[in-house]
Amino acid sequence: MAEEAVLGYLENHEEISDSGQFATDNGLDHNDVVNVIKSLHGFRYIEAQDIKRETLVLTEEGRKYAEKGSPEVQLFLAVPEEGSISKEELQKLLDPAVFKIGCSQAAKNKWVQMGNQISRKVQHVEDRVKDLLLRIQDGQELGKDDNNSLKARKLTALQTWKGYSVKRGPDYAPTRRRTATDLTREHLLGGDWRNIEFKEYNFSAKGPPPESGHLHPLNKVKERFKNIFRLMNFEEMPTNKYVESSFWNFDALSQPQQHPARDSHDTFFLKAPETTKQLPEDYVELVKRVHESGGYGSRGYGYEWKKEEANKNLLRTHTTAISSRMLYALAQHAKQQSFTPKKYFSIDRVFRNEAVDRTHLAEFHQIEGLVCDRGLTLGHLIGVLQDFFSRLGMDKLKFKPAYNPYTEPSMEIFSYHEGLKKWVEIGNSGMFRPEMLRPMGFSEDVNVIAWGLSLERPTMILYGINNIRDLFGHKVDLGLIKKNPLCLIGIR
Repeated sequence: MAEEAVLGYLENHEEISDSGQFATDNGLDHNDVVNVIKSLHGFRYIEAQDIKRETLVLTEEGRKYAEKGSPEVQLFLAVPEEGSISKEELQKLLDPAVFKIGCSQAAKNKWVQMGNQISRKVQHVEDRVKDLLLRIQDGQELGKDDNNSLKARKLTALQTWKGYSVKRGPDYAPTRRRTATDLTREHLLGGDWRNIEFKEYNFSAKGPPPESGHLHPLNKVKERFKNIFRLMNFEEMPTNKYVESSFWNFDALSQPQQHPARDSHDTFFLKAPETTKQLPEDYVELVKRVHESGGYGSRGYGYEWKKEEANKNLLRTHTTAISSRMLYALAQHAKQQSFTPKKYFSIDRVFRNEAVDRTHLAEFHQIEGLVCDRGLTLGHLIGVLQDFFSRLGMDKLKFKPAYNPYTEPSMEIFSYHEGLKKWVEIGNSGMFRPEMLRPMGFSEDVNVIAWGLSLERPTMILYGINNIRDLFGHKVDLGLIKKNPLCLIGIR
């Protein structure tokens, strides 16, 4: 109907000067007229020019006051003509927002006497605000001062109206010719194909975007970290053991059995299978001895070590549990053949029984790197860290002494964040203690330097995400995965 109206009007007139007025005059919906104009313009039946008009409209708050009156008048009318009313009683009679604004405006207009008791200072008032709002609703224009006053109170806003002016195009016709888009079997059998006008083929048209999978931002950043480790000749450790025993997760790392991290409030323990039965007994006995009475320069923790605690299964709280397994296997290989220096890394999930908030999840990813070699010192650790983080574009580093149960000395790693203009913690590091390494079978001249950081934190910084639940978990917007590009970590 809208198409016939547009083409029919142009047959006898030069132009449609305003599509909005045209729609009103012909009893049509303006959106329908706009869609027809766009279609006819595409087929060159018409030429269309944009029209934009800004009109003043009432906000939701403005519409309320146009109906019920301005807050100051509502408050004034709620105050008794004679006597006064307490502030608390008056507040009960009005909407909280109306009471707050009304008190301010009525006092400013000197309509009421404010205090613990509120009374009228005048007998009658005019609701000029409501009158101005009603005039805008009726399409009347206001003066500059009145407009600014209502705008300052956020009772009005500018609304942009878009329409078209229309003239005949180069291929104008009173009625649209229907062109065929496909050659059908019926056309061939009936011979209609000889007289049918076919739609021109658009060689510039883009096809639908191909459906494909998309990498999660965490996977993109993880792959970049892996490439950095590989460039530094690190080997990736197998990280497919989400379920670990307390022995490899805690005891082998010199963490005492009374440590708070081993409490159920911090760690997810399994009910089935509740315990493990596969531990190297000779090594377990050496670890027990170090915990109870020390050795290799340590005094131990001086308590009765229990095998039952070490056997408990849990969801690993850090990937260092994998590191302890790999180092033990390396030490056994050195006993049987010869010691081989190794550089290992891992990036995978760990689990901790933490309260979930915008910066914490009960499940997250840990990045870990370690070097096992003879004669390593703290200087080697600092040098490797500077090399590693410089490849991430983090050249300004600081190190702060820290405590870890299985490393000494230990250092927290800080980098200067150019965007935040301050130093931020980016990881933890240290040298594995002798009382951890010697029971495994390493000789006294073998040392291990190691460091770790989270995967989520750098990913959130790179993608401008400030809530970890928007990055990982069931609330993640799939649009985030589809639209975000590869991460911008630079490899040097």
